[in-house]
Amino acid sequence: MTLKSSAIPSSSVIRAGVRDIDAPMRFSWLLPVWLLSAGCHSAGPYGHSRTYTPLDEEETAASSAKDYDPVMAKRIPAQWKGKPTSVFGVVKSRNEGKSGAAYLALSVRTLESRNLCDTEDEDTCLVTVSEREHAVLHAQVKLSGGDELGQHSVGQGSLVRVIGVIGDDVDPNDGSPVLRATYYRHWPRNFYATTADREHMRR
Repeated sequence: MTLKSSAIPSSSVIRAGVRDIDAPMRFSWLLPVWLLSAGCHSAGPYGHSRTYTPLDEEETAASSAKDYDPVMAKRIPAQWKGKPTSVFGVVKSRNEGKSGAAYLALSVRTLESRNLCDTEDEDTCLVTVSEREHAVLHAQVKLSGGDELGQHSVGQGSLVRVIGVIGDDVDPNDGSPVLRATYYRHWPRNFYATTADREHMRR
């Protein structure tokens, strides 16, 4: 948060040669504002906080989505097809999909309730998912910006959260469902943690 100078009432300015006895009172409100700003912490795009922090757009996209349950999706697929679904997955492979989208094979993971951190400083906390793979799911995702090309683009080892709907299509190689993404969030390799990192990271 940034405090703009224009927010200070013009009446509180001390005129040259005139002692404004009310100035301390007028400026006293600045102290709690400064203290509040000092305590503000932004998790940023990679979620540097002790618990998972969704982005505003992500929160909206996920509001009507159900977390993917591979067991129930396999048992009662009709209850999942065409319904908003959210999944966290580590990218196993990335290929060219339909209409310029990326076709991702995802190792489905569970989001941990608390992130792993190196120190007490939240800036050292990383979004944390399970080490164990629960299933494989495929996703058609339209990537943008640095997620499509570049040093930190989506690729093998990336973590993504994908929100979308599962259609009738299945992957021709393994028969897994295919999710058509309406929203995604990406963490490049080394920008997130798994439960295997508990050996050298603290909570």
